Amino acid sequence: MSGLRVAVLGAAGTIGPAIVADLGRSEEVSELLLLDLHRERAEAVAAEHGYGKARGQAADAAAGRGEPGSLADAIADCEVLVNSASYRVNVAAMEAALASGCHYLDLGGLYWVAAEQLQRFGGDGSDRFADEGLLAVLGIGSAPGKTNLMALRAKRELPDVEAIHVSAAGRDLDQPPGFSVPYALRTLIDELTLSPVAVRAGEALEIEPMSDGGVVEFGDPIGAAESIHTLHSEMLTFPNSFGCGEASFRLSLAPELLARLRELVGASPAEIERAAAEASPPSPNTVSVHLVEASNGERSVRVRSVTRPVEGLGIGGGVMSTAAPAAAAVRLLARGRITERGVHPPERCIDPDVMFAELEQRGSSFQVEIGEEART
Repeated sequence: MSGLRVAVLGAAGTIGPAIVADLGRSEEVSELLLLDLHRERAEAVAAEHGYGKARGQAADAAAGRGEPGSLADAIADCEVLVNSASYRVNVAAMEAALASGCHYLDLGGLYWVAAEQLQRFGGDGSDRFADEGLLAVLGIGSAPGKTNLMALRAKRELPDVEAIHVSAAGRDLDQPPGFSVPYALRTLIDELTLSPVAVRAGEALEIEPMSDGGVVEFGDPIGAAESIHTLHSEMLTFPNSFGCGEASFRLSLAPELLARLRELVGASPAEIERAAAEASPPSPNTVSVHLVEASNGERSVRVRSVTRPVEGLGIGGGVMSTAAPAAAAVRLLARGRITERGVHPPERCIDPDVMFAELEQRGSSFQVEIGEEART
């Protein structure tokens, strides 16, 4: 498979333009169809980031085949759909991909939507994507996505793992004035207000939103930082994928950002939309740090990833950390390095070492520590 025709849904959002820029530079991609609710925004991203391969078009995941703006009709000639739109449209986007014969990738379903995706498309002993010879990767951004593969890397060092804890932090080192968010504001607020799920004694349990996660040592350039528990899709697949009886996800946001988000909790949809419209985009000087800590009571493995800005793209490490895994998965699919078909989380279909090699070309570094011994 080479010279793929790739569609990017939500191309004019926070993460979409970075995915487009990455794929535009990739020789494995011959054409890019950029889809958004607003055609002019998609066309602007095509002109700025598409490297001459892209064109913009309006599409709505909620529109059925044959209706104006139908996503299924728009991607009829494409081979891969990368869904970088809101997780709320994941199920509809998967239906469109399946109807059009497209492989499918998204950035995560915030646990409950991901659960619906797994059940609807791969449950009850029938995998609808596998039946059509297609692949659907659920959650191939930074978290979920990169973190799933970091957990798989840890599992290789510690086959009898009992606990896996994930921590994520992002900071803007050149914070723009006023309110600025690292990704979709509505998704951020959902992460803070929906009850987090943690795995304890083998059971998935809902805990209080924004429960204190304690201080996490993220290392340079963030250092020690307070964290909270938030809802994340990793907790959905880790127990079955790795056999761990304990798992959690913690997020560390800049204190001023977290304070503003707390103010928006309980705000009306109109107020949130207004705040999102007024928010400044993150600067190109953002960093993202992810930690996966695995243990079995006797030994521990710590996998750490840092993503810094990518020179020449003008895209910060916070955005690139989420965009690059999705773009890399498209390249690996084109090269035949992903051979699984069906509906899978990343740890069930992608080799971490192969993915990490791709991400190291996009501003990420990885370190594996086993006990007191560090390996890079």
